[in-house]
Amino acid sequence: MTQEIHPAAGPAALFAEAPRGYHLTDEEIASFDENGYVILRNRIGGDLLRKLQVASTRWIADGHALKSEEDGRGDYNFATRPSGRVLFRINYLHSKQESASLELLGSPEMLGIAESLAGPNFVPTYESLVFKNTGDGAPIDWHQDAVHPRTHRIFNVDVYLDASRRGAGSLRVAPGSHNHIVDVCQLEEEYGWDAPGVIQTEMNPGDVLVHDVMLVHGSEATLANALRRTIYYEFRPAEQILAEGPWDHSFIDQRLRLVALGLAEWKKQNPTRAPFAWNVDKELAPTLSSNAETELRIAHATHSPGSFCSAGNVAQTPNGRAVRIASQGEAH
Repeated sequence: MTQEIHPAAGPAALFAEAPRGYHLTDEEIASFDENGYVILRNRIGGDLLRKLQVASTRWIADGHALKSEEDGRGDYNFATRPSGRVLFRINYLHSKQESASLELLGSPEMLGIAESLAGPNFVPTYESLVFKNTGDGAPIDWHQDAVHPRTHRIFNVDVYLDASRRGAGSLRVAPGSHNHIVDVCQLEEEYGWDAPGVIQTEMNPGDVLVHDVMLVHGSEATLANALRRTIYYEFRPAEQILAEGPWDHSFIDQRLRLVALGLAEWKKQNPTRAPFAWNVDKELAPTLSSNAETELRIAHATHSPGSFCSAGNVAQTPNGRAVRIASQGEAH
């Protein structure tokens, strides 16, 4: 059994008009384009924030209970630290038995950002939880999540579930660095963490940092830091994927089904609030199957490359130096 979803003819629960206040302002969009990021204070709050905190605790516990990464189909990423084997990232959140991730995806607070920067045919391409456990203060070296021709905006929406403070491993960003591939190896060698113009962010639970996937960012090592959890949703315009890959129309269709499921879950949990008005083009409107497990975990057969200084292949930067290019999603 399938259910076809169209913006004009679909269920009113999915496509009723939502307040325009959830979209970014012209000033916020301009700041994002100039600097490569924008911070939205108190964007996610109340019951949804608490649900996400509870859900993330469950996801982390499930990951720690695994005997090996293979037991989790590769969805749980571990690293070897001085303290031993450490879980630091969980992928494909929607398939992890907690509805809060879908509610977040379908919320006007999230989709207003997506439509503001990617247009009505926004596609949610990744969803993950990245975290540092108490006592695990390993650095995340300077990097760019993904590199691309920059014909469209590609960006991550970072939802903070815990406080992140200066001097305690909070994220550092290099404003304006998103406009070209950066030699992050040279940046690290020459400046360490104090490159000119770098800003160290401070975030509270419920704050959102929206960053261009080519923004250079990272966080230094700290000792005895508190738990810090961040949910990352990446969005791209369907037009960008169709023109440049690395996926195809089938992947777009699968990923847009998550939007429909998210809108339905958000409405279920918030019956008295106006939902987001989804304006996806009719030819892209997805058809839902009855197999929820299949719908909720859309695996990536390939990834866009990112610029890292730790692993991967070699590519040329604009100044002619070599920088190593690794698979997207290895770090945040």
